[in-house]
Amino acid sequence: MKSLKSLLVLSAGVAFFLSAGAGARADSLSIVLALPFQSGVEGLVDEFQFDATVTNESSQTVYLNGDAFSVDAPLAVDDSPFFAYPLSLGAGDSYTGPLFNVDVPPGAPQGLYAGSFEIIGGGPTDYTDVAGAADFNAQITPEPSSLLLMASGLAGLAATLRRRLAR
Repeated sequence: MKSLKSLLVLSAGVAFFLSAGAGARADSLSIVLALPFQSGVEGLVDEFQFDATVTNESSQTVYLNGDAFSVDAPLAVDDSPFFAYPLSLGAGDSYTGPLFNVDVPPGAPQGLYAGSFEIIGGGPTDYTDVAGAADFNAQITPEPSSLLLMASGLAGLAATLRRRLAR
């Protein structure tokens, strides 16, 4: 009976230390996204640039080994700005700059598109651990010229109906 009790205490101790170690490594980076910069021509948005401040909130150096991302279709994420980030951040260090772009294809329907961006890393050989994550939204709205065209069409329709009703 005593050996069973010792085995249970030992198992509980091992489980505690394993879970404490995993909690210390989870999300050691804080990612704060700025409002996206929109680029395009003549009212057509073809790209959102997301700038971010990435801060190492842990007491150890965190390596930025890669990234993972997702966004609702038909939008696409371009992660090439992430490759300008430093390879590691020391304890308490931060870096601010463009993190990723969201490309909007021509003719994309208006609406709100959701996405997420994760920085993979931690230790120098951690290629699957998520060191930090951020969710984002991209709002696609019709360009002003389309709205003006629609408003003038509705005004013309209202004027025609008013004349017919007046007769």
